[in-house]
Amino acid sequence: MDEEYDVIVLGTGLTECILSGLLSVEGKKVLHMDRNEYYGGEGASLNITQLYQKFKPGQEIPEKLKGHDREFNVDLIPKFAMASGEFVKILIYTDVTRYTEFKQIAGSYFYYKGDIAKVPVTEKEVVLTSLIGMAEKLRLKSFFEFIQNYDENKPETHQGLDLNTVTMKAVYEKFELEPATMEFLGHALALQLDNSYLDRPAMETYNKIMLYMLSMSKYGKSPYLYPLYGLDELPQGFARLSAIYGGTYMLNKKVDEIVYENGKVIGVKSGDEIAKCKKVICDSSYAKDKVNKVGQVVRAIVIMEHPIANTDNADSVQVIIPQNQVNRKNDIYIASVSSNHNVCPKGFYVAIVSTIVETSEPEKELEPGMKLLGEIVDKFVYVSDIYAPANDGTSDNLFISKSNDATSHFETVCDDVKDLYKRVVGKELTMEGKVVRGDEN
Repeated sequence: MDEEYDVIVLGTGLTECILSGLLSVEGKKVLHMDRNEYYGGEGASLNITQLYQKFKPGQEIPEKLKGHDREFNVDLIPKFAMASGEFVKILIYTDVTRYTEFKQIAGSYFYYKGDIAKVPVTEKEVVLTSLIGMAEKLRLKSFFEFIQNYDENKPETHQGLDLNTVTMKAVYEKFELEPATMEFLGHALALQLDNSYLDRPAMETYNKIMLYMLSMSKYGKSPYLYPLYGLDELPQGFARLSAIYGGTYMLNKKVDEIVYENGKVIGVKSGDEIAKCKKVICDSSYAKDKVNKVGQVVRAIVIMEHPIANTDNADSVQVIIPQNQVNRKNDIYIASVSSNHNVCPKGFYVAIVSTIVETSEPEKELEPGMKLLGEIVDKFVYVSDIYAPANDGTSDNLFISKSNDATSHFETVCDDVKDLYKRVVGKELTMEGKVVRGDEN
């Protein structure tokens, strides 16, 4: 490791692999290292034997699951991609889509008064949903018409609401929407993480709702996509991209120390070797003295033999349980996939229930989601700490990614990628057209 690199990336989580690929494409000399022998970091995908070894060492694997090791590829942290979202734009821009095949998630649901229902987006769905009365349906229809017709440059479409200045709360009040309707609009469509969005300018939520609608219009059943064979296909895709453009990968490589000189990163030490570099990008596990713990996520990986009830036997769904429906400060997320996504044997389903920890009994906090799953074969419950960088990295050239949150979609991951890219490169990430592959020049 005598060469000097522009950037050394530590950890093969998705955020790190995306940045490694993007920087390699831009001509940066990149060395990518991971202490693990597999891709994905804390977001890896595991087979049944690995799941039991990790979460229930010594416990006998149930008979019905034995012999299916190769058919299980279970994500530790599931994420769905919005069809028109930032993550898909990154995939198209980098051409990583050539390495990974995606399949649509069959349904997008939300929880209301102890039951779940499809998120109504189209006029037909609004009319058919049983969750709201006729008067509220008319108000919701008017709201959607306003959203779809709104043009920033045409005041006549504003109905007296400039979305750059009025709050989202004021917009809801204008259409006299009920609290439950506001909940699914804010949390199931706009994917807001909490209710603080109500007091921010409405343009933010408008853009998020429009993204959901645009993604829905692409395929019809839901706005979400998921890669066949699980999420660990994605870091590997970006690793291939990096390699094509000259990036060097070292898995199963010990990382002993990030080396500094005069308060700035100058390299990474592994055994007796030091790889020199100008900047380091890493996940929080490689720089524990430079991060702050900001919370915890509790997740339950659940194996079932049936689809989630009241989803029209969907082979895959996302369910969002809005915080207020279960007297919480944070939403609960359920992501469920099946053999149709090549992540488990035929006749099995995998669901992951997750939320931000609020009490001293994290597993209990998942109960509203677990109740929706019905009978299960087995479950694996674990709590992960959430870390955020203590500083932005520009003073010492160490740039740290955020830990994965409880959400079951990629939107927050993409926010972190774009934020890190800007701090590392000094400019916004723009994705115009498609990159030219190194082997096609």
